[in-house]
Amino acid sequence: MKRKIFGSLVYGITSMAVIIIVALTIAILADIIKGGGHMLSWEFFTSVPKEGMTKGGIFPAIIGTVILVIIMSIAGVPIGVITAIYLNEYAKQGALFTKLIRFAVNTLAGVPSIVFGLFGLGFFIQFVGRGMDMAFQNTGNIKWGQPNILWASMTMALLTLPVVIVSVEEALKTVPREIREASLALGATKWETIWKIVLPDSMTGIMTGVILAIGRGAGEVAPILFTGAAYFLPQLPHSLSDQFMNLGYHIYIMSTQSTNVESTISIQYATVLVLLLVTFVLNLSAILLRYKLRSK
Repeated sequence: MKRKIFGSLVYGITSMAVIIIVALTIAILADIIKGGGHMLSWEFFTSVPKEGMTKGGIFPAIIGTVILVIIMSIAGVPIGVITAIYLNEYAKQGALFTKLIRFAVNTLAGVPSIVFGLFGLGFFIQFVGRGMDMAFQNTGNIKWGQPNILWASMTMALLTLPVVIVSVEEALKTVPREIREASLALGATKWETIWKIVLPDSMTGIMTGVILAIGRGAGEVAPILFTGAAYFLPQLPHSLSDQFMNLGYHIYIMSTQSTNVESTISIQYATVLVLLLVTFVLNLSAILLRYKLRSK
């Protein structure tokens, strides 16, 4: 009797927690849609900001955010997958070197995002970028030793790296050890087993890690404050050495440093809604790719 009462109590508490989370999500979305839904139009999506960003659209910010996420994924996901493969398939569990790698991954996961921004400024811009300018004898005209979309994307890739590593490693662990042993027994090498058996079977989990990385990277602002985001830049970036506008940074600037915050409230809400839509589209693309790979 007591066990049944306790089970009902736990079920009630967990159900109430789920209802609260869903209700809060719906309330937030409703508030955002109410505040900025009327601003959404074709002009808002395709035009550049005008008159101190109190009019016009956010097209450069949308494109800048998408480019940032794409470069971040290209730079960070392969490194995260390779690291996870090493930790799960090759590294000796319990060895000092393996413990150091796991400690580094856990430490990176707990570092505040603003610290990544300062690291990107010091390492990518001051060290790597200026070193490239000196190597290319470009000191008179600084090209790489300044904030740009490449260094912002690399900084964001470092931020999302622990998410990818942990997700991929957990996905690799779901593949039964017996399948690996059967493949090796049939004469396949360890790498052939990983490439043709383990990775395809764990692709769903790998894509989950990519989706989580995209979701976080699209909304982070602190890492790109010093590494590439621009306050007002009506044109699109033409090369990796150009600065760019970003939806998250655009929202931050309008809500904290705008000359007339009241006149930009509707644009702020609309930009938040667009950021959610962009994140949803990017995640949906990754989910569809994951589904396609799973069906194969």
